[in-house]
Amino acid sequence: MQTTVLLYRLYDVADEINLETVETILSAQSTTSRLRLSRIPPKSIHIQNPPVGVELGGGKVSLGGTDYDVFYSARVYDLGVVSIIMRVGLAPGTGYGEMKRLSLALEQQDDYEKLFRTQLEKLQQVMSPALVKKGLGDVEEDFTVFFFTDWQEDWDPLPLLLGEEGPFSDWVRRETLRNSFSYSPDDLVIITWDSALVYDASGSTDLPDLLEFANSQLLELRYYDGLLTGEMEKMYDDLALVERGSSFQRLRHYRSIMARLMEVVTEVTDITERIHNSIKVTEDIYYARIYSAALGLFRTGVWMESIQRKMAVIQQNYSMLSDEIVTARATWLEVAIVLLITLEIILGLLQVF
Repeated sequence: MQTTVLLYRLYDVADEINLETVETILSAQSTTSRLRLSRIPPKSIHIQNPPVGVELGGGKVSLGGTDYDVFYSARVYDLGVVSIIMRVGLAPGTGYGEMKRLSLALEQQDDYEKLFRTQLEKLQQVMSPALVKKGLGDVEEDFTVFFFTDWQEDWDPLPLLLGEEGPFSDWVRRETLRNSFSYSPDDLVIITWDSALVYDASGSTDLPDLLEFANSQLLELRYYDGLLTGEMEKMYDDLALVERGSSFQRLRHYRSIMARLMEVVTEVTDITERIHNSIKVTEDIYYARIYSAALGLFRTGVWMESIQRKMAVIQQNYSMLSDEIVTARATWLEVAIVLLITLEIILGLLQVF
């Protein structure tokens, strides 16, 4: 790939996506491919079910008063995520000055955002049969990669990564460049919360692809954290409503609430396990460090802790409801035993008299 800007928008569109069906549907219209990192041996990084990539065509976008040719592609993940990528076509030999101007334009205008949704809606319609429990959530991720095949040491990466002219303090510069990695004189990657600078003289897109994968995991964790928040609120509302009914009605509603809670816990446990196992960097230390740094910077660990904390609260409430049902059943059993004993005594007395 030549020097360019890659704009990513990631969306959660379903609980799960059947990638085999996606390949069958999309390959009839365009060339599809499975994600594979090109610069390392396949055994160095294991992707359990590689996402399906497809080209979506081109168009034009006005950024900062200049019209650019853009090229759209998508990557479909089995976890229910669709990533729409806009690649800005830049003339050969485009240097730092044009990239800086483009970075500032991207930060100052957002009228191009609707173009991502348009591409997503078209893709969703086509691959609808492959979507399991489809529905567009309100959580999305955006990420920008400034990709260079030539980089000079005197170029300042901060205006690109922050979308600002500067000047910048030493603290801002130090914090922005904290996650910088380089394997050889011909490559460099700097990662921030919502952008990255990647220099690779060979044109390999391995690192942008790896960062996109990390963003897809972040998106799913955010989505399921929000799902658990909604389920907890619904649980408390249902419990407050049930308390107004009779004892017998409460037990029946408790069982219904417990069934829903168990379904949620099972679903979230399954998806978090799949997120953990979706990609494993095993032998390549350089890629492993970059991937781990990205996950740390995106705070995926914080989102996972939040999910586990909410799961613990839900499971605790499940146990409390279960104990209450067991206690109520024991109480009714004791009452039944007392009534039977009383009935037996009464019948005995009637026989005597």
